[in-house]
Amino acid sequence: MRALFVRISCLALLALPMIGCSNGNNSNNDNSAEETVVTPPPPPPPVPVAPNEESVFEAANGCFAISPDGGDHFIALSETPAANPGNPVAQSLAAEVVGSFSPDADSAAEAARFLLRPTDLGKYLLYDADEGYLVSDGQTLQRQASLAFDVTQVNGKVVVEDKMQSEGEWQLLAAPDAQFVLQHIKSGMYIGADGTMVAEAEAADLVFVEQGGCATFPELTLDASGNVAVTEFDDGAVFGFVETHSHLFTNLAFGGGGVFHGAPFHPLGVEHALHDCDLSHGVDGRKDLMGAGFAGGDITAILPALISGQLAEKNHNTEGYPIFTDWPNAPSSSTHQVQYYKWLERAYLSGLRLLVQHATTNEFLCKLAVGVGTQAKRHDCNDMINVDAILDATFAMERYIDALSGGPGKGWFRIVYSPEEAREEIVAGNLAVVLGIETSVLFDCYLVPFGEFSKCTEEDVVSKLDEYYEKGVRVLFPVHKYDNGFSAGDGHRGIIDIGNFGHTGHYNNYIECPAELLTFPGGFDTGGVAFAGLNQPRAVYDSLPPFDMSGFEENVVGTLLPFVGALSSGTLEGEYCQNHGLTDLGEFLMAEMMKRGMIIEVDHMPRKSYQRAYEILEANDYPAMGTHGRNNNGRLYSLGGMSKFNFGRCRSASTAATMDDGFQSRIQLMRDLGAYPAEGFGFDLNGFAGSPGPRFGENARCSSPQTDEGITYPFKSYAGDITLEQPVVGNRTLDFNTEGMVHLGLVAELIEDVRRDGVTDEELEPLFRSAEGYIRVWEKSERRAGEIGQQMPR
Repeated sequence: MRALFVRISCLALLALPMIGCSNGNNSNNDNSAEETVVTPPPPPPPVPVAPNEESVFEAANGCFAISPDGGDHFIALSETPAANPGNPVAQSLAAEVVGSFSPDADSAAEAARFLLRPTDLGKYLLYDADEGYLVSDGQTLQRQASLAFDVTQVNGKVVVEDKMQSEGEWQLLAAPDAQFVLQHIKSGMYIGADGTMVAEAEAADLVFVEQGGCATFPELTLDASGNVAVTEFDDGAVFGFVETHSHLFTNLAFGGGGVFHGAPFHPLGVEHALHDCDLSHGVDGRKDLMGAGFAGGDITAILPALISGQLAEKNHNTEGYPIFTDWPNAPSSSTHQVQYYKWLERAYLSGLRLLVQHATTNEFLCKLAVGVGTQAKRHDCNDMINVDAILDATFAMERYIDALSGGPGKGWFRIVYSPEEAREEIVAGNLAVVLGIETSVLFDCYLVPFGEFSKCTEEDVVSKLDEYYEKGVRVLFPVHKYDNGFSAGDGHRGIIDIGNFGHTGHYNNYIECPAELLTFPGGFDTGGVAFAGLNQPRAVYDSLPPFDMSGFEENVVGTLLPFVGALSSGTLEGEYCQNHGLTDLGEFLMAEMMKRGMIIEVDHMPRKSYQRAYEILEANDYPAMGTHGRNNNGRLYSLGGMSKFNFGRCRSASTAATMDDGFQSRIQLMRDLGAYPAEGFGFDLNGFAGSPGPRFGENARCSSPQTDEGITYPFKSYAGDITLEQPVVGNRTLDFNTEGMVHLGLVAELIEDVRRDGVTDEELEPLFRSAEGYIRVWEKSERRAGEIGQQMPR
């Protein structure tokens, strides 16, 4: 961007006097002529050049010197630290002031050089050449070496300030004549001509002069190069694979206070997105009860921690950026971010073209963590409050990537609202993002309402569907893990069963699974019962519960103490499943979703709900998604739906090209049923699900030794347009061979590992047609909606 100074148009007018002269030889005129002066008209006022609004976005990542007085002086660093005047704004700044700025430099060469690092569209951090920040107390321009965090510790207690406005964030506004105005967002004040902070009416028009030598803003590397070149197949199908089941913002789930640590982006950068997790998970990670509970260990070892508030032994090293000793580690650490936007971008460059971003949370787990003192709360534990925060953050991330890319609509992360938009964005070379919700108490429809909540009605469901459709949500799970007003939960055995008990006040409701339900894939609703003493099946699903759990968050130990015997009474072996299924309200929800062409996720339905859901879907010829891997023996494909798959992680010692055997079996089943042969991933990252592990080293799970050399670098993406280098996170170099898919960006290595097993690109083509496959599911859903809506008017 070219910096221009004020343009002043002037008329250089010469006033030439008309003079009459006396001539003594002129007998006809004896008197001297009077001198006449002609006054020129005043010059026209300067014509300002209209503000260029695009320049506000084009300034992103530029390096500038700044003048507040038309170019006569420039802002420079003062050697003497500014005194803190003690006003309320200054007192809220947690980071130390280490200097001040003022317009003391006589030229741009002597001035401070600022990198404009975007935080949002038109909003910036001003990062100086000495790696400090331009901040303000609302009166003067100050310098800090770092910016305040929104999570701190006060008197030994973790304090979270939700939606904290940073002291270092500035709004850049376009002014006439290629100039700018800077507003300090926190104080609302503006930079004035003398370098102090003034009201809007006195704001200075700032001249930005391009410079070199700015500092590099802290950020993780991409470890990939090249540009997306392949966007379609020859037959017009969009190119790329789908991630059908993702959770980018689990850090805002469970009350957002630290059960899950690390954000996919932060306006203030990676230092704030992926900082140490000691405040979230405690010293040595000993407050990471959720991580320990989902790590597959002995559940009884977790129970004493509910009393003490921490684990008996060290759980993990807590260092984040730039050290990252133990995390990210998606195969074995479920409570740390593994989808930072740079890692997501690497996956996108590798061929990811459609991602379903599910807002997920769980009210009970939030109350458990708060109640035992392992986390603070950023916001309420209520599921839908958490969902709203996650949806808002997803839109903010889209704007953030736009801002880094130069303006609205210019980023590669595009939220889409229709299958047509998804196609357009993918063909344009972008990542299409579809919004969904996967939570236990969808729309606040509790099985056992409490406090301000009442039992949901059909009118409530219609209202909420309309509200969230307007917000952009197109995919829903009617139920997730716990019982709600739409269906019995599918459980997960273990700690989840304690949760459903504490969530509803009902005993667990498992029965020995009837033969007619055993023909349906069980998903999570299968196997034995972890706590025999908590299992007392009931005849009426929505009967009054025997226990009042409304005070659980305030007294976790006291609430659970009477049931220690039941928790210690052993297990029930065999094949058990939920005693109840879809409620009438659950069937109504499905009907209303179909009328809107929404995508119905069925894989968290217990067997009885699953059976009834298929009766409804098949009666309406309506597709569904099974993104935890169930395809109901092909019935899902016959409806035009889609599931997901996993590659095998071990090579055969005797036979080449076996890592894709399961994938090819699914594709052949789809072909046999006349379905579109394509299926993508459903890693469920940030959803306590793990990820593909290593083939080599102490954490490998292969039954026979892997004798090949594994992944080496560099290598080309499947499309051939991107070169992948060995991935690095901060100071840590990752090894896919011995660590596995540490974060989402290593999906490139996962695919390359399969190719090196001898699987051909032709055999992998159905994976790279899976974005097309997902769009076709969506298109059929919308097509059937028009027909179903006529049959079942609202």
